[in-house]
Amino acid sequence: MTRTLQLRLMFAVLCVMWGSTFIAMKIGTQAVPPALFGGLRWTAAGLIMLAALRLRGPMRLPWHMAGRIVLVALLMITANQVLMLYSLRWVGSGLAAVVNCALSPLSLLGFAVVMRQERLNRRIVIAMALGVLGIFVLFGPAALAGRLDGLTLIGASGVAAATLLYSAASVLARPLMRTVSPLLLAGLVNATGGVMLLALSLAVEPGTAAALRFQWGATAWIAWLILVFPAALGATTIFFVLVRDWGAGKAGSYAFVSPIVAVLLGLFISGEALHPIDTIGMALMLGAAWVALRRA
Repeated sequence: MTRTLQLRLMFAVLCVMWGSTFIAMKIGTQAVPPALFGGLRWTAAGLIMLAALRLRGPMRLPWHMAGRIVLVALLMITANQVLMLYSLRWVGSGLAAVVNCALSPLSLLGFAVVMRQERLNRRIVIAMALGVLGIFVLFGPAALAGRLDGLTLIGASGVAAATLLYSAASVLARPLMRTVSPLLLAGLVNATGGVMLLALSLAVEPGTAAALRFQWGATAWIAWLILVFPAALGATTIFFVLVRDWGAGKAGSYAFVSPIVAVLLGLFISGEALHPIDTIGMALMLGAAWVALRRA
């Protein structure tokens, strides 16, 4: 199997994994304080990654890069999760998907261009335009059908801010992987960001003491396990590999495919309807991913 095919298969796995995260986060944070829920998730994922690396042999920690790793963890995990998880209490998952998926590839590319990691070209511009158009065709009418009140605007703004932080951190992480493997960096970032989230939750978040009895209910636990293993352990590592090998802009085109996975999961699991306009939106997003991923 060629390296190109390996990366494309990893990209497909990433899309499936992250296509299920919004519904899992929404379910989990209805039963558990958001910062505690996220902190336990990311701390567990990071420690599992680091333990697995330690079992494979001696592990050399990049102490000289500690400050930069903490900065990436703060932006990508701690601040991102506080904004995202609390915003999901005030905004519908449809509108959250519109904001996150439309903004992710654009902000990843934008930060990469500003930091001189990538250059704009016609192929990338076409892919971004197709993808954003497809997202709004797929999610826009349903997401924007309701009344857009103040809390909804706050929630949507929080999702946008969280997306920008994640994108900036992803671009900042790329130079670190010249000397640190993606798996080690993912483990360190996840564990560091998770510990900071836990500290924040224990210090100021209401309901933390009660939630630490861990009587969350089966649905919340299933959501947490999904977010820890496929989403955090698998997807974060894959994303770092793709950012290292492809660049943040190209790797960010997952946001054109993950919403399709979310729609299909809703169709088969929850029995949600699939309208003709939805197929048009999904076709546009798949076209955007194809344009972004094909050879220049």
